[in-house]
Amino acid sequence: MGENSTDFDQTSTEELRERAIDLARKRWDVRFFWQLLRMIPAAEAAAGNEEGSRASIAQASGFLYEALSAESDPKVHEALRPVYIEYLREHAAEESGDPGGGGGPGAPDRSEG
Repeated sequence: MGENSTDFDQTSTEELRERAIDLARKRWDVRFFWQLLRMIPAAEAAAGNEEGSRASIAQASGFLYEALSAESDPKVHEALRPVYIEYLREHAAEESGDPGGGGGPGAPDRSEG
């Protein structure tokens, strides 16, 4: 894929969300889903959903469903947009067979040494 910032800037939040979640499902990337779960209360608050921002850990199963569900608040998706972009930058190239990790502009340097 090798998309850069401009490509992501021109992609709808819904498409970014779908692509990031689809990729995480294929990779069985529980860490990404856990990151979304931790960020949903803040995204709810940013979207103006005060009740959602006071969510407790007991509601995590509901949040997981919401994170994976297509029927969710677009404002919350918009607040999570940077997470989708970061995830796609980090992992989309791996899926396309680019062994270099396919950073692109603004991608973090993951080299060891």
